[in-house]
Amino acid sequence: QVQLVESGGGLVQAGGSLRLSCAATGRTFSTNAMAWFRQAPEKEREFVAAIRWSGGTTLHADSVKGRFTISGDNAKTTVYLQMNSLKPEDTAVYYCAASISGIGLRQVDRYDYWGQGTQVTVSS
Repeated sequence: QVQLVESGGGLVQAGGSLRLSCAATGRTFSTNAMAWFRQAPEKEREFVAAIRWSGGTTLHADSVKGRFTISGDNAKTTVYLQMNSLKPEDTAVYYCAASISGIGLRQVDRYDYWGQGTQVTVSS
């Protein structure tokens, strides 16, 4: 099992920045990738960004490309999401997720473990 705990969410004005963190504990050696997803009220959970531990390859959704950056440590224990130039439409609960397979990283159902989420609210 892998446990994930997110932190760093909050209220910020449009144009501002936040940095989310996700701490992973347990059998982290079994994971091949981690990611951030988000879910706004009455909307489906959507992919934001992912990182593969092997080689450090990163993926970002088109809606956040150039504004958000995912990074992580080599020990597979922490992943970050640096969010700049935030917009009101970025308001959502942000979830950290871990994948054992490391494939299909844009798909919700490819992840084996999930955190409880952290709220990000961007005011206009």
